[in-house]
Amino acid sequence: MVEAELKARVREPEEVVRRLDARAVARVEVYQDTYYDRPDGSLEEAGQELRVRTVRGADGSRTVLTYKGAAVDDESGSKPEYETRVEDADQAHAILRGLGHVVLIAFEKRCRNYAFEVSGRRMLATLVRVPEIEGTFLEVETLVEESEVAAALDDVRAVLAELGIGQEDLTRETYTGAVAARRG
Repeated sequence: MVEAELKARVREPEEVVRRLDARAVARVEVYQDTYYDRPDGSLEEAGQELRVRTVRGADGSRTVLTYKGAAVDDESGSKPEYETRVEDADQAHAILRGLGHVVLIAFEKRCRNYAFEVSGRRMLATLVRVPEIEGTFLEVETLVEESEVAAALDDVRAVLAELGIGQEDLTRETYTGAVAARRG
């Protein structure tokens, strides 16, 4: 499956929250993301991602292991995504290190997640604040077959428009890149 996703910088976070709250119930969570690479940096160079994410929220915590392949859509950066829940975060980290992977970067994301359906598609809208980066971001995504990416992105754009987000607000900036740049 491909994560058809667009990301935007949000100019009026309170207004976007108001509109999302009218659409779905928010799930407030904190993500601790650790990205791994091979020692030669070849995953990052190929546009691939390997991540361990621990999510903490009102329902407790969970950890997921995620691999994202190279982008299949140049404009959005949408990527194939493979994800599974892991029982023990420390063991997941140990396995990746044991396989020779090294930590590329680790940081925290503060998220407000909204799940809803649009045009028969399950959507997830996430308002994101990364303490090390200025501003608020909005990600809207849906998982689809690769052949459906263009149509799914049209639906994502429609959701963004309903939330007051314009084409000029879209960004391909990555959190990993922005945090790394901030850290110097």
